[in-house]
Amino acid sequence: MNPIDLLPVVLSFAGTLVLTPVVRALARRRGVVARPKSDRWHKKPTALLGGGAIFTVVAAVNLALVPLTPQARVVLCAGAFLFLVGLIDDFFNLKPYQKLSGQIMGAAVVWCGLTLPWTGSPPVNMAITLFWLIGITNAVNLLDNMDGLAAGIAAIASTFLALTFLGNAQAAEALMLAVFGAGLLGFLVYNSNPASIFMGDCGSMFIGFFLAGSALLNPTGGRSRSLLPVLAVPVLILFIPIFDTLLVTILRKLAGRSVARGGRDHTSHRLVALGLSERRAVWMLYVLAAVSGFLGLLVRDLALDYSLAAVLGYVLLLTFVGVHLGSVKVYDEAEVRTARAKPLVAFLVDLSYKRRVFEVLLDVVLITLSYYLAYAAVFGHLTDDEPLRRFLLAVPVLVSVKLLTFLGMGVYRGLWRYVSIDDVIVFAKAVVAASVVSALALLFAFRFEGFSRVVFILDGLILLVLLTGSRLTFRLFRELLPAPRTSSGHRVLIYGAGDAGELLARELLNNASLQCTPVGFADDDPLKKGKIIHGLRVFGGNGSFLTICGQHTIDEVLISSMKFTPERIEEIARECTTLSLPLRRMRIQIEALDDGTGSAARSLLNRLGQPDPYLA
Repeated sequence: MNPIDLLPVVLSFAGTLVLTPVVRALARRRGVVARPKSDRWHKKPTALLGGGAIFTVVAAVNLALVPLTPQARVVLCAGAFLFLVGLIDDFFNLKPYQKLSGQIMGAAVVWCGLTLPWTGSPPVNMAITLFWLIGITNAVNLLDNMDGLAAGIAAIASTFLALTFLGNAQAAEALMLAVFGAGLLGFLVYNSNPASIFMGDCGSMFIGFFLAGSALLNPTGGRSRSLLPVLAVPVLILFIPIFDTLLVTILRKLAGRSVARGGRDHTSHRLVALGLSERRAVWMLYVLAAVSGFLGLLVRDLALDYSLAAVLGYVLLLTFVGVHLGSVKVYDEAEVRTARAKPLVAFLVDLSYKRRVFEVLLDVVLITLSYYLAYAAVFGHLTDDEPLRRFLLAVPVLVSVKLLTFLGMGVYRGLWRYVSIDDVIVFAKAVVAASVVSALALLFAFRFEGFSRVVFILDGLILLVLLTGSRLTFRLFRELLPAPRTSSGHRVLIYGAGDAGELLARELLNNASLQCTPVGFADDDPLKKGKIIHGLRVFGGNGSFLTICGQHTIDEVLISSMKFTPERIEEIARECTTLSLPLRRMRIQIEALDDGTGSAARSLLNRLGQPDPYLA
């Protein structure tokens, strides 16, 4: 490609940059706006039909300046039909089955010879392709739930598809995708947070179908050495829309909600609920989309075993992300309880809470992956029959022996969210014991012929890292995605940055019902000044207390430690009185609930305002 070939890309970006404000003004004049609803994220009326600008520019530039192949023209024409279906939906609110009918009609492109070559059966490939086209179209439609999200993810996906085509010497297809991505970037100028225009269904359906259809244009170029790149490349490049759709579908089914029903329960919404801003949540998904696309490029050229290991590791990572996001409460509790009364939903919920089953299945994957990584590090990838045979012989023995050892050593007794150094020591002992027992098992079973001691040492080290890392994921997510701090509560200063202060800060951060927002710590120990505890700064104490309270607009002071002398408490109280600040002290109290007569328990229940049926 020559530099002059990039002229269509520049024109596409400039075209949407100019045409989008025109479409926005037209939509506002005609009253075609998205109004705020309880199940929608935006908070003010916003113009729709932004997809009109994207489609008009992308179609015009591609038809006029890009030497499209007949297959590429078929994809563009089918995308135009889906644009019309979405446009009708924006004006008249089509029913789900009507939109599905339109998508099936557009997906008739499979009859023109465009299929995913995932099996050896043409009819099966056509059925898979039909599902792919409709699935990706709806996935992008569902992903359009936050400012700039769908357009940005689609632009990233189109970039990696274009790079894939360039790697296959398909310059025309690469230029077509580059024009498409540039048009999305021009629209993104107005669609980023805070968005002044949405793409609407006409945009999301065109974008989703165009991406899905473009992936059919022989993305592996016929040069793949194995089936994995044929399967993985399009899936990985479009993995974030797929991931969001799967997450929403599963969690809505578990909550007894309709999948077609809108809601604030998508990946982006859950990230915001965990404490990220809208902009950061969108950028985090951008990064994941870029990682997925980069991985899709890698698996085209990596050996099969390397590709499998890379894809498996990435899927495990996103599985942990999905499990963590699934724990965010976004549904009405009464609605969820009603749904769980249904037999099928109750079964699924019960299955989802079988945490130990998930841990065991996870460890099967981790044991296999760690042994493969150790084996590959010593001997290289598994290309010869003999190394592969030895690897396959060892894996069942290693999995069985190590799982039994983990069970006996107490690996499955803890809770992930409370993993501590003591648990890590248990993991280390379990891995050492499992490695020794596994080596003895292979010695008795195969006389250890053809197996390497170095591999077993590396395997133990890698397995310890993977095992510990998997159990620390929830704590890591809590640190990276802290719970949002309420802005409506009192701004409190915690006096005392010791163990009790850390305990109090953690409770205030995790318990929104207390309506207290910790601002930082005050402490008389000069060595603690400037330190950070749970993201909160430790300020000074003696001599600077009044200044600290004034600078940080403190509403209340909480004394955390019981070690303060009465004289020091009186000094703090006098300083608080100067600023008219309330002063309270944390106290941990253990009460007896039964003195033989039940009076203590009855008194406690009465204070909680709960019925007392068992003590009457």
